[in-house]
Amino acid sequence: MSPEAVSPRQAIRQFLASLRNPARILVAISGGSDSTGLLLLLDEAVKAAPHLDFSLCAATIDHALRAGSADEAREVATLCASHGIPHIVSTWQGEKPKTGIMAAAREVRYSLLAEAAEALNADLIVTGHTLDDQRETLRMREMRTEQLSSGIADAVLFDRRFWILRPLLFSTRADIRTFLRERGVRWVDDPSNEDVRYERVRMRRQISAEPATEMDIRAAWEERLALSSRAAEWLNCHFRLHGCLLGQVTADGLRQDRAVLDYSLGRLTAVFGGQQFVPGGAQLERLLSFAAGGRLGCMTLGRVVFDLRRDGLYLSRESRGIVPLVLQPGEAGVWDGRFQARNGSTAPVAIEAAATHSASLTSLGSSPRTGTGEHHFGHLPKAAWKRAIASAPVLSVAGAPLFQELTSGIDLTPYFAPFDRFLTRFDFIFADRLSAVFAMAPYAGLPLRSIDGKTI
Repeated sequence: MSPEAVSPRQAIRQFLASLRNPARILVAISGGSDSTGLLLLLDEAVKAAPHLDFSLCAATIDHALRAGSADEAREVATLCASHGIPHIVSTWQGEKPKTGIMAAAREVRYSLLAEAAEALNADLIVTGHTLDDQRETLRMREMRTEQLSSGIADAVLFDRRFWILRPLLFSTRADIRTFLRERGVRWVDDPSNEDVRYERVRMRRQISAEPATEMDIRAAWEERLALSSRAAEWLNCHFRLHGCLLGQVTADGLRQDRAVLDYSLGRLTAVFGGQQFVPGGAQLERLLSFAAGGRLGCMTLGRVVFDLRRDGLYLSRESRGIVPLVLQPGEAGVWDGRFQARNGSTAPVAIEAAATHSASLTSLGSSPRTGTGEHHFGHLPKAAWKRAIASAPVLSVAGAPLFQELTSGIDLTPYFAPFDRFLTRFDFIFADRLSAVFAMAPYAGLPLRSIDGKTI
């Protein structure tokens, strides 16, 4: 990370100059210094350049986890009203989980922000992540792995719908607070920011006492982007998809660059296994050793069975541990981390694996994307194909399987667990190419016309 931080005003000017216009920007504001500074910096810059045709709106997510959060949200609403900025408060309703509260809060926060963006007709969302947040994240990831981390991404696509951008990622919290003090603006200090039960708080204190060695984060980003691009080309040349259920890496594909194989196979494992995260370094090392060893056979990793044959490596979801999903009329959900389902019918629909269903495997006509009979793929290894279709989704109502002609009201499409919820711009090239392989619509493009001054 460069030791030279960018001033908040300069960061916002650069951000607006890089943004496609016209654009309506939703600012996620909690009332803390970082997000309050982001809102007022953007308001100042947008009003100073009306020719750019940008407008602002804002949303506050009240997690309802502590007393006083509703009052703080009302204070933010007052601040936004004083600047003529439309504002929404969305509250996390219902019972909160006993464990994993931070991860759950993050999921809810971004879901509610996306809903607010839709309600306010926003084109994108911005958050107040800073250089301090980046340093803390890099240090935490450094403690967990020896692999080079690219830290917090400056742009993330959420739920395939909205890009979340972070304009102040190279500005310090101290500089943002100086800007606020100069304007006489107060901010809220969240007590959880001092709670040492949270890893980030402990890391913040550690960095304060012992500053971390800086790294060139932009160079790390460029390296990740280049790797994603090379991996996308690898997909084009060396990966085949059969029936949306069975992947095949050609024998020549297994002899390509080690870094590309590590990146590609790790993400394919997550996609076919329906998992949000790629396997760890030791697991990937074991997979790559197996693939390069030349000894034909099978291994299982990350809920995926890898079947090494003379013509390449086949991968499919193992048929064990697949939990059924029941969707009521009008409901949507993700089944096994691999398929997005929406029930537009008038009856409750169950989705389960073919291997655990009483129906024959040839009943997989529940979706044009998965409705394939074994006879269409006679050129494939029989065991590999049978294993793949055993993990395929079967739809049923009251225990009776549904055939394709009865499922017009049910939408079932592939879901990429490591990408479809949160997709960083570093992985965008690879994910978008994979989407094309699965014959799916492309991901929404970045709302930027340039990055670091370079036209895109």
